[in-house]
Amino acid sequence: MNETESLLDALRRSVEPDVHCAIEDLIRLAPDHELSRINVLSFAAKRGLDEERVIAAFLQAARLGLFDLSWNVLCPGCGGVLAANASLKSVHAENYDCALCAAGYEPTLDEMVDVTFTVSPRVRRIAAHSPNTLPAFEYARQVFWGSGIDLPDNAEKLIGEIMLDSIELPPGEKAILSLQLPAEFVIVFDAVTHAALFLDVKGPPTRERQELSVVFNKVRTPTGTVEMRPGPLRLSLENRTDERVLPGLWIAGDALHELLGRRRPFLTAKRLLSNQTFREVYGTDTLETDQRLKITSLTFLFTDLKGSTSLYERVGDLAAYDLVRAHFQVLNEIVAAEAGAVVKTIGDAVMATFPTPAQAVAAALRMREAMLELNEKRERDDLLIKIGIHAGPCLAVMLNDRQDYFGQTVNIAARVQGLAVARSIFATGAVIQNAGTSSLLEAAGLKPSSQRRAVAGLSEELAVYEIP
Repeated sequence: MNETESLLDALRRSVEPDVHCAIEDLIRLAPDHELSRINVLSFAAKRGLDEERVIAAFLQAARLGLFDLSWNVLCPGCGGVLAANASLKSVHAENYDCALCAAGYEPTLDEMVDVTFTVSPRVRRIAAHSPNTLPAFEYARQVFWGSGIDLPDNAEKLIGEIMLDSIELPPGEKAILSLQLPAEFVIVFDAVTHAALFLDVKGPPTRERQELSVVFNKVRTPTGTVEMRPGPLRLSLENRTDERVLPGLWIAGDALHELLGRRRPFLTAKRLLSNQTFREVYGTDTLETDQRLKITSLTFLFTDLKGSTSLYERVGDLAAYDLVRAHFQVLNEIVAAEAGAVVKTIGDAVMATFPTPAQAVAAALRMREAMLELNEKRERDDLLIKIGIHAGPCLAVMLNDRQDYFGQTVNIAARVQGLAVARSIFATGAVIQNAGTSSLLEAAGLKPSSQRRAVAGLSEELAVYEIP
């Protein structure tokens, strides 16, 4: 049995058969470009598989060495990869600049960091493992753009129509392009160095040849704009880098904007950090101690057992310990089933995160029912759970040697849980007013009742909702 067969056999023992079969077929049969920066959400959708099972399977496959994981910082404007990182530890909090869009962006884990999987060269060698050998279109598709760009089947033809001219320029080489400039906004852009120069072509046409020089080097200078007139252009290009460059002249018109506007969902860093399988497989050492990465919106769920101290007194330490452990196991299973992750336990309490408010509310409702079932089995009423939910911005950080979260959103979520009484679920407006939550509660025939309560750390009373 060769190494690939051995790894696939190991994967078979840890994932569902249908997902394993799909991954095996992908590795064996897919064309090269489909094995570079795989969008696992698109992969799941095309094969009619559950997203969470597919994410878990790819994480297991990456742990075994079948795939390499990449954390790609994306430009929100053009979808280009501004930085590709083998670890989240390499993502910094400062602005990332996109020359093509002439803009800078502060990275957020739920909008700008795309997590993809590329087949390991140990398993199958593909062209993207040697990106400097890729033709210009394949380089753009597999290396420059992130997995959130939904390129149509005729993308190569469309790009050919958008580009006036292009060239492959080896290291240290010079070249000259002669072409006619149309009365359009044109961008001289290289997908390798991400260098860009804007040409504002306007005014009456000219018959005189215009001259322009562009030098590609490792120093990223600010994007500039040069005014030119429609007519002949002699473009001198020089590559001063130690790798080939792929400069082209792009017409920045409706066709380009329409192409870049084609987007599809992708696996975000926020979603992966809130995935139970990821935390179990990769541990919690995902950030550097001094890293502070923003998340625009994350949902926090806190639980606690009411009267756990008296529980130990009533049933004894051993019985109470077993009961609390059983309660933790049930909560962990529910959190994972609703695409969340348990961040930590604090005494008899749980702190969990979810990508969306609706998933947190669904988990809360299941938790409440599960505790009732546990009590019925024991013919006692000892497990009385209190739940609080809040959503908002936060920071992903390292605290006490584990990946954690920090900010006012976390504090409010914990205090909302403190407002709850036995068997109650309290949530803030940010959770209840979410469209997914509204649909979920309406389908369940549940109407939350609102109230205003004082919360420590807030100057004004907070609007909270109790879910019956």
